[in-house]
Amino acid sequence: MNGHGVAVFGGASGLGAATATRLAAVGAEVVIADVNPGVGKPFAESIGAQFVQADVTDDVSTESALDLAHQAAHGLRVAVNCAGILGNGRLLSREGARPLDHFRRVIDINLVGTINVVRLAAERMAANDLHEGSDDKGVCVLTSSMAAFEGQVGQVAYTASKAGVAGMTLTAARDLARNQVRVVSIAPGSFATPMFLATVPEDAREVLLGSAVHPRRAGDPDEYARLVEHIISNGMLNGETIRLDGGVRMPPR
Repeated sequence: MNGHGVAVFGGASGLGAATATRLAAVGAEVVIADVNPGVGKPFAESIGAQFVQADVTDDVSTESALDLAHQAAHGLRVAVNCAGILGNGRLLSREGARPLDHFRRVIDINLVGTINVVRLAAERMAANDLHEGSDDKGVCVLTSSMAAFEGQVGQVAYTASKAGVAGMTLTAARDLARNQVRVVSIAPGSFATPMFLATVPEDAREVLLGSAVHPRRAGDPDEYARLVEHIISNGMLNGETIRLDGGVRMPPR
């Protein structure tokens, strides 16, 4: 990874922070892109990375982060998108149909934001030379979710957005094959991230973790990061959505 530019979106905390930490440790030139500079800047400094305030739904800030990573000696080689929100809410509340803007915002950030990262990252990766010993000019690693396959009550928008990420993975890989850019998605289960701990009540956590086959615990964000590292190094992984969930199958609620 020495001299390889890496952009990690949503990299200030949780899965993104673990990924940025691991890739920086193996020599990558990491750019952390996140909407939260208060957390992102000091974290980036602590691991020897650079920080850009960026919103995946905004072209200008997304391109700024990718351009900075593309300045690495071997160009932008890896883009990891961990940016996303939960946005739980039933279709019908006590007052009637939930406002459409609630669903639109979740899908815009989680799905449209992912497409934005892939298209803009691939544009830069396609200009790379093939690195010695590699078949790739670049790799995009996306974040889906186990909810893409077994969404729970109140997760319509989140499930739709993450199912969209899983659904686009093979098509994006086929689109970008001629550019020698791979696309792989990870569908995590319940991981001990700030978002999970802040939004999922303890009793609900017990139900989720109890439905796992083994191990019956929350995932460590570094386990996600280790899979990202393996995806980068394994050129035969392409167009695939990999579940990383301990065999969990979520109950309806």
